[in-house]
Amino acid sequence: MDHTSPALPPLDALRAFEAAARLGSFSAAASDLHLTHGAISRQVAKLEHWLGERLFDRRARGVVLTPQGQRLHQRTSEAFALIADSSDRWVERRGAAIVRLTTIPSISSLWLMPRLKAFESGNPSLRIEFVVEHRNTDLEVEGIDLAIRCGRGSLPGRVSVRLFEEHCFPIASPDLAGSLGTGAPERVLEYPLVHDSDASGWRAWFAAQGMDYRPRPQDRRFEDYNLVLDAAAHGLGVALARPPLAGEALRSGRVVAVDRRTALNPVSYWLDRPASRLRPSAAELARRIMVEAMLSDAMAETFLKA
Repeated sequence: MDHTSPALPPLDALRAFEAAARLGSFSAAASDLHLTHGAISRQVAKLEHWLGERLFDRRARGVVLTPQGQRLHQRTSEAFALIADSSDRWVERRGAAIVRLTTIPSISSLWLMPRLKAFESGNPSLRIEFVVEHRNTDLEVEGIDLAIRCGRGSLPGRVSVRLFEEHCFPIASPDLAGSLGTGAPERVLEYPLVHDSDASGWRAWFAAQGMDYRPRPQDRRFEDYNLVLDAAAHGLGVALARPPLAGEALRSGRVVAVDRRTALNPVSYWLDRPASRLRPSAAELARRIMVEAMLSDAMAETFLKA
């Protein structure tokens, strides 16, 4: 295996080149980087020598990029923008205690957003920055303070605490629910069943009724629970209420209960943090989330100090 580092152009020269290309002048680049005109000229010449390419046409009123220089400027601009974006994840912005919290879209909109004002209240500098995605990222590498996820247990490399569980029951639009009426649980199979990427909730509900469920061709799968609720509200089938995510849809009457029999979903909600010690602002938010989820003080302290 070859462990040799790839040959890189001189980075100080790249920085000088990017400034000159962006500003169209060695003098302007010198002012931007607090260097002399001669220093910028020497750095650019060093880069041109390293590449074996001429990057600028020198003219009386400034410099103009050659085609080779244009290509390099595009790449260096993209690279510097990527570095700046990554650096921003690690540096807490002045004047605000930014907490980066990652979770999936449904939790962001259905559970966090209604509570966002309360979570940020009492500390005018506290701000929550959502990182919304489905994948389980490396919190340390991505600069994430906290994560809320659906899962079946702790993940390696994280400190985790279970926030709450789900006791699910079938729901549908008022019209569809009226046509189903009441009766045996198998009546819900008269319509398509709607679920997200994990159908384990439906399997658990039918198992609790002594039935075996396997997804059928007419059943509908959507990637996120927001879409599951929308599909049910528009009469596309029967979904499962997943408290507390479905609370507002039920209170507003967009969907109603089809069957009051419940089952425990094998998927729970977890609050995660990196193994390293939390910053004070992140610890404050974690504590508020755990209070909202009605965790005991002992569980909260264990999570924060593990």
